[in-house]
Amino acid sequence: MDTRFSNAERAEVLIQALPYIKRYTDKVVVIKYGGNAMVNETLKKQVMEDIVLLHLIGIKTALVHGGGPEISEMMKKLGKVPEFVDGLRVTDAETMDIVGMVLAGKVNKQLVTMLGMHGGAAVGISGVDGMMIEASAKDERLGYVGRIERVNIKPVTDLLDSGYIPVISTVGCDRAGNTYNINGDTAAAYIAGALGAESLIMMTDIEGVLRDRNDPSTLMSEITVAEARRLSHEGVISGGMIPKIECCVDAIERGVKNVVIMDGRVSHSILMEILTDEGAGTLIRA
Repeated sequence: MDTRFSNAERAEVLIQALPYIKRYTDKVVVIKYGGNAMVNETLKKQVMEDIVLLHLIGIKTALVHGGGPEISEMMKKLGKVPEFVDGLRVTDAETMDIVGMVLAGKVNKQLVTMLGMHGGAAVGISGVDGMMIEASAKDERLGYVGRIERVNIKPVTDLLDSGYIPVISTVGCDRAGNTYNINGDTAAAYIAGALGAESLIMMTDIEGVLRDRNDPSTLMSEITVAEARRLSHEGVISGGMIPKIECCVDAIERGVKNVVIMDGRVSHSILMEILTDEGAGTLIRA
């Protein structure tokens, strides 16, 4: 037991969290867990603990995950060189097999197992299950990279209503039997929108939206959709942050109440965001 805090201090922490627990109980929170935020095993364990805690206090929590680094690692082991166009992985048929194997197999089941180890009842599914993510080819240059056409959300709501934590890998399919590699941020935005989520938390390996990208002290704790668009136009939001912000805006336009871009490298950042005044990262609201 941690002796730095008395029982009274622990009780006070729980009481301070009560208004936030009331706000989110029976609401849906979608967490997008990015590939680059998943590389530290200690932090991964803490993320799983946070998700299980939210689940146990009555918050309906769905986890959407990526796995880019793991896919690239497996490709290299199999003698394939990862190739990207405009930040998207070029995905031929063989690469698509690797994507499916790594995302829907290895990474998904590791996360399900870790949630179970911490007391969470989790079920792993992919966008192919129940044809949840219907997709078409996004760009012939990219091969089997998908554009989402429709989300059939019933497999996810069935799991949530049955008391499970859905763990969703971002692989899609079409009616002809083709499977597609789907951008994780895009999939999370569509899924959160289809669920009418109270919050979408985008975990990544950056602090959030910075006014000066080289100065973490310039973190903007809250911006509106209009401000996000203006900052993109001004070049404050640039590079890889642009498509991430576009996904956040898309989620809000699809009905998500608020979206947070947060640093997945910060210990227990999910609990900080959901259960405290302090929050973590940048909140984007309508």
